[in-house]
Amino acid sequence: MSDPRPILWTPTKERAEQSRMAAFQRWLKSEKGLEFEDYNALWMWSVSDLDGFWTAIRDYFDLPFSGGSGVVLAERKMPGAEWFPGVRTNFARQMLRSAETRPDEVALIVQSETFGRCELTWAELAHRVASVATHLRAMGVGQGDRVVAVLPNTETATIAFLACASIGAIWSLCAPDMGHVAILDRFRQIEPKVLIAQDGYVHAGKLVDRRAALDTIRAGLDTLEHTVLIPVAGGLGDDVTAWSNLTDTKAELSFADLPFDHPLWIVYSSGTTGNPKPIVHGHGGILLEGAKQSLHQDLKAGDRFSWLTSSGWIMWNVQFVALGQGATVFLFDGAANHPDMLEVWRCVARERLTNFGVGAAFVTLCVKAGIRPRDELDLSTLKALGTTGSPLTADGYEWVYDAIDPDIWLAPISGGTDLCGAFVGGNPMLPVRAGEMQCRYLGNAVRSFDPEGNEIIGEVGELVCTEPLPSMPLYFWGDTDGSRLFESYFDIYPGIWRHGDWIEITPEGGSVIYGRSDATINRKGLRLGSSEIYRAVESLPEVFDSLVVDLEFLGRDSFMPLFVVPAPGVELDDDLKAKINTAIREAVSPRFIPNDIIEIKEVPRTLSGKKLEVPVKKLLLGGDPAKVVNRDSMANPESFEFFITYAAQRT
Repeated sequence: MSDPRPILWTPTKERAEQSRMAAFQRWLKSEKGLEFEDYNALWMWSVSDLDGFWTAIRDYFDLPFSGGSGVVLAERKMPGAEWFPGVRTNFARQMLRSAETRPDEVALIVQSETFGRCELTWAELAHRVASVATHLRAMGVGQGDRVVAVLPNTETATIAFLACASIGAIWSLCAPDMGHVAILDRFRQIEPKVLIAQDGYVHAGKLVDRRAALDTIRAGLDTLEHTVLIPVAGGLGDDVTAWSNLTDTKAELSFADLPFDHPLWIVYSSGTTGNPKPIVHGHGGILLEGAKQSLHQDLKAGDRFSWLTSSGWIMWNVQFVALGQGATVFLFDGAANHPDMLEVWRCVARERLTNFGVGAAFVTLCVKAGIRPRDELDLSTLKALGTTGSPLTADGYEWVYDAIDPDIWLAPISGGTDLCGAFVGGNPMLPVRAGEMQCRYLGNAVRSFDPEGNEIIGEVGELVCTEPLPSMPLYFWGDTDGSRLFESYFDIYPGIWRHGDWIEITPEGGSVIYGRSDATINRKGLRLGSSEIYRAVESLPEVFDSLVVDLEFLGRDSFMPLFVVPAPGVELDDDLKAKINTAIREAVSPRFIPNDIIEIKEVPRTLSGKKLEVPVKKLLLGGDPAKVVNRDSMANPESFEFFITYAAQRT
């Protein structure tokens, strides 16, 4: 087993006791007679007594559930678990509770390159949601109808989604920078009735005109009956409705009384290969998961929360964790590096944020840029920083404590679009160790399995979840027999969710994510996540970015090429190659020195910034270039041309 990693931060006794996690434990003791010696004991109870735990979450957060027979879990199985049968609820009701108790306090703050800065109070947010819901009903939108949107991360998307949820319509959102083919691949599957879109946006100071793409999208959606438009690049056509016409009608806020498992939204897999999976989540399950997440993120009314996200990433959805607890949510819409890498941190300081989250790749860019926000900005209100999207390296941890605040609570999380939540992440009552996530989330029966399905501790294995979760997909849209859902998660370990990540559970109860298990490197029986290679290679100032794949051929030795993007002005010569090999040898193992090091201009990435290791691997193993990746789901599709040429040369 690995030695414990060094502790970088420990909460004071006062801070730990003031956390929501501590308050929840005190409530469990006083109301349920339950007391636990430590967090691991609390976690074990939460994944053993599913009825007791999820009932406690419902009761502690006073979630808007009504009816039902008192049954929590009709059948304890995966897939097919049925939660809270007979219960009625509505997600939007919880999100807008503060409009009744704190109407004049700020609910949303928006900083947009396109529109500037604005604020909405809880009363104003509720008014606009009620108005938009009234207009959607007038368009014939009812329970179960799909409303889709191509919008950035501004108040428009938030209002439109809550309006849909309030009437029981099903929401689905794509970011405006996504290609029209990728958008149609998603929206065609779910046959929407209404499209809400913005015809352009400003990014890095430049106007991006999306009118032609929107015309193509509208033409490709046969079921579309209405289009609502926010004009930026042009004017309004005769066949569209202006968004501004929907937002200022005096209307009473009301909420449809919906079954617990009524569909809330449809989100999608990354779509890098094959048709994107339209994942359906339910009102009740997402309410429970979001409430529980607020314990792990230490969120409460009065906090000021933001996650640096595009509207096409699942972290857009996670912003409702904060809104549902009455926190003020700050929405950032623009280029994170414009005019420089300090811009986002200026927003954090100016808006006095208490909880902030970013992709781990953003931290890496900050490290590369050499910025130290604490030297130039007042970040004294910031108590918690989260990261996700990819594993945060130990160097990233060190940068946060050096360049942001030595007393900040750094709480990386790892989960997925699939369950709209995290498997592992933070706990404000526990110490932070370098390169490690603090705990397994309550209610999430996360284990590490070896290939035979045995649980392992202190070793890298498959991330699995051995008990059902309320926020697991209800189904995939159009997957009538459930076969696609089964093949996605349950075909390796029957009855157990296999997520597709490599994870190490430490003896102390922490965890380390090593990357996608299907991108794992296997050198003569020693397995390694690619993130460890990246940690070694990208620590060199001469290397800007990298991608590694392990090509295993039946009956032949594996071939592991390393593709490198040198830093500006740097040449990939023999000296740099030797330096890279030395870094891998010293930081990882001589077994993982690559067979070849090749210079590239860009690493292929998804729209959410993840490296496309698996499609590159499939291509280099002989896959059809037209089938291994969906170019419209890539942030930089032109980068794939190099690998097509390289694959042809190898063949």
